[in-house]
Amino acid sequence: MGRSAGSAALVLVGAATPLRPEPALFEAMLEGWRRQDAARRLSPTITRCRERVVRRFQEFTGAWPWEWRSEQLEAWVSQGEWAHATIRNYEGSIALFLAYVCDPRYEWPQACVERVGAAPVQICHEGNTAVHVAEYEGRPGRRPLTRLELQALFDTADGAVDDAAHSARKGWLAAFRDASAWQSADNYNTAHPFNAIDEVSVAI
Repeated sequence: MGRSAGSAALVLVGAATPLRPEPALFEAMLEGWRRQDAARRLSPTITRCRERVVRRFQEFTGAWPWEWRSEQLEAWVSQGEWAHATIRNYEGSIALFLAYVCDPRYEWPQACVERVGAAPVQICHEGNTAVHVAEYEGRPGRRPLTRLELQALFDTADGAVDDAAHSARKGWLAAFRDASAWQSADNYNTAHPFNAIDEVSVAI
């Protein structure tokens, strides 16, 4: 029976015994995780982002995955002034990494016990992770405009064009350009939701 792409046996095969097994074992785990993501055809960008989160958590704890505990995760999250969505992303990355290294099919628990005398455990659970509570989870000041707010913005912009056109002051062309640009951007984002251009930030 063939082994999975990210199995410990395949990642560690032929590796020399290091003087310090802990860092080498951690790097091997991350390499195996990258191979698993590649086998699942995940975007390399997603893989790199998740790995950065795992490395940041390891640096915060000063401990290795087989030493991680739930209270360390809770302390890490509580000290960071992150948006709700960011917290969910970070906790999700840690949970996915631990789900991988705790899965007996990848043989990391056995490899850890043999090399460092302990196996990793899942530290993310319902009691200490953020839940999805709203459609938009970022900071309130950065949320996208609703359709009603967008329509109010466009109506205001059109009104500014009319006011400038009937006044003696300059500015009609600039007001018209702004109104057209905002509506064109909205039309493009509606037609291409996955290739949207940068959001227009407007203070209401």
